Amino acid sequence: MSKYNPNIHHRRSIRLKGYDYGQAGLYFITICCQDRICRFGEVENGKMKLNEYGKIAHNEWLNTPKIRPNVELGEFVIMPNHIHGIIEIFVTGESHSPEPKELNDCRGVLKTPLQSPSNNIGAMVRGYKSSVTRQIGLLGFKGKLWQRNYYEHIIRDEKAFQNISEYIKNNPVKWTGDKFYLK
Repeated sequence: MSKYNPNIHHRRSIRLKGYDYGQAGLYFITICCQDRICRFGEVENGKMKLNEYGKIAHNEWLNTPKIRPNVELGEFVIMPNHIHGIIEIFVTGESHSPEPKELNDCRGVLKTPLQSPSNNIGAMVRGYKSSVTRQIGLLGFKGKLWQRNYYEHIIRDEKAFQNISEYIKNNPVKWTGDKFYLK
């Protein structure tokens, strides 16, 4: 393997430069399976039918606000080879969720969730991918489950929120026209 050379081996970030992805707001997230291989089930008659891996991916997504009390989930869908979801991050005390009991745990996390690296979008996606991979691995999966990185879009207004929510809801119905669809 060749030595790292920043002129050759640079990776351009797809994130908005200077934006704090831990601040309060709405985020549209897409996470894809490696090589867009369908691992989570199939779409039948416009409805997603989750297999065992898909059920794990679904349940782990639902665990996100249990792990991070300043987060609420919006629309989401597990598709055969990707997941779309809306995540809302609140400043502590804004949501209707219970207040975090103590965020200064044994990992040395700061008391303010938005100062903690574990409460930004990147950390949430990493944690989600890791947990799904670990559980599916217990079922015998040995390959690479996820593609590197993820897609995100900052939702800036109500119209965008409504459009993205509808897109997510209708994703299974429009599966064969989806850019992630592979025959």
